Amino acid sequence: MSDALINGLAGAGGGIIAQLITYPLQTVNTRQQTERDLKKEKRKVGTIEQMCQVVKQEGWERLYGGLTPSLVGTAASQGVYYYFYQIFRSKAETAALQSQKRGIGDGSVGMLSSLGVAALAGCVNVLLTNPIWVVVTRMQTHTKISKNDHSNSLATTAPEETVLPVIDPLSYGTSHVVQEVYDEAGVLGFWRGVLPTLIMVSNPSIQFMLYETMLKKLKKRRSLNKQGNNGVTALEIFLLGALAKLGATVVTYPLLVVKSRLQAKQVTTGDKRHHYKGTLDAIVKMIQYEGFARFYKGMSTKIVQSVLAAAVLFMVKEELVKGVRLLLLKDGVRATKSKSP
Repeated sequence: MSDALINGLAGAGGGIIAQLITYPLQTVNTRQQTERDLKKEKRKVGTIEQMCQVVKQEGWERLYGGLTPSLVGTAASQGVYYYFYQIFRSKAETAALQSQKRGIGDGSVGMLSSLGVAALAGCVNVLLTNPIWVVVTRMQTHTKISKNDHSNSLATTAPEETVLPVIDPLSYGTSHVVQEVYDEAGVLGFWRGVLPTLIMVSNPSIQFMLYETMLKKLKKRRSLNKQGNNGVTALEIFLLGALAKLGATVVTYPLLVVKSRLQAKQVTTGDKRHHYKGTLDAIVKMIQYEGFARFYKGMSTKIVQSVLAAAVLFMVKEELVKGVRLLLLKDGVRATKSKSP
């Protein structure tokens, strides 16, 4: 089994576990990003309080709306990303060693090369899995309330002030969302928000660059202090992953808000301030009507969710990779013994 396949499968497994743990936070954060109340100044509601409101008004299941396609998307995204990352990383390491033979560099992959490798793997991942995340965003932002509440809201809110997510009393499963997206924009509708998502490739690129840089320095320091023992514990991997994700999230969060706005259900009637034709149109309208502060709406929730998810992902992935390699090593030893006379 190749290193690329091992890392791909381990990444998928770690991603699923991280997603299960942090999904309610992700649902609340997506709702915060797509909230479009332009005129009313509402009392600020904290993340925990908002989660309680969702449970009280819509039920526990709404915190896990879109979980099934999200798990599929997480497994696919992490698997694709780590698979291609390992392939590109191996090529970069080979190129670095060849450069060292020519007297250039020390034979290790530098920060710029690590950034490029992560960016290439991220672009492949985005182009292949964007349709899944369009479906997930629609399901996360779907609000289910009673007809009486809907009637009251219509009586007190002007049509132009109606905000997303759109209220739909019918069941809102994956097949319903797929049909809805297709009816609205055809096949291209499944790639809504792909431009800011491609730009957001810088997030995992920055994340992995920071992670690998910190890991490399930690191993080097451990090797110097402990005479060659450069092993890193699961807790240290957890903390390094959390720090790396924190730095990347702060830089790229505005693009995430724009992406969520584009992928959520669009308003086709009424106030055109709620309808976005594309990435640039969304950015301009958000600045014009809502201000720069909206680009960081819900960032504290996202930081908690993404840092926790990344830390769990790195920790589980590294443990899975170690476990698989150990099993393969044992199988190799057994095979060798069985062949010996």
